[in-house]
Amino acid sequence: MSSNWRNFRSIGGIDRRDFLIRGSGLISAALLAACDSRGPKAADRLLRYAERKNLVVERKLFRHTSMDVVQAGAHEAGNKLPSYFISPAVPVWDESTMGKWTLEVSGLVGNPVRLTLADLQRLPQVSNRVNHYCVEGWTAVENWTGVPFTELARLVRADPRAKFVDFQSFDDDYHESWDIESAMHKQTVVAYGLDGKMLEPAHGAPARLYSPVKLGYKNTKYLTRIVFMPVMNGGYWSDQGYEWYGGV
Repeated sequence: MSSNWRNFRSIGGIDRRDFLIRGSGLISAALLAACDSRGPKAADRLLRYAERKNLVVERKLFRHTSMDVVQAGAHEAGNKLPSYFISPAVPVWDESTMGKWTLEVSGLVGNPVRLTLADLQRLPQVSNRVNHYCVEGWTAVENWTGVPFTELARLVRADPRAKFVDFQSFDDDYHESWDIESAMHKQTVVAYGLDGKMLEPAHGAPARLYSPVKLGYKNTKYLTRIVFMPVMNGGYWSDQGYEWYGGV
């Protein structure tokens, strides 16, 4: 991934990546050289060890009740927000060949469902004006409209044994799994709107995951399936050397 968007955010004068490497002691962050880094093959064992340690540290650091707050005077990035995808071209759901888009919510749940976009729009709605944090070091402000993830969990009667959630995509089978605590954060939404308009293909239409508690690569676009699980199952970038947790 690459971008010409360079609205960098600092933490006490330190770039976000430097903070991860020098301040928090998260070992695997030091192995990331760029947004599309795959990490050295020889470091696989170290990465797996680091990931286990990172998960313990980051889950202790994550404040599950804290809310992301946009800095006073900040403006929405609008169409300057970079559009990332892994398919050769922007993924577009074509009803003429793919049928009607639906979002399946299943796994360790008491009431699995398959929701159309209209179904999503009938559920309780929120609009969150929050920061988007990229692993490259930049941030952008956007207003995301959609269904709080907690509402979906309530609708499907998520089982207490579900400790992780996998978010799957039609963008060349992209997916990322999350810890349940981050998924249930008050600002985590399944979004179908951006800055007062319906999502466009460049940013994940018909619906995507969004939360300011995770770095951008964890926020799966082009959603088709959400699965509640007892164990984690990796993800597109986290399987290539990125932090699995990816918390902010």
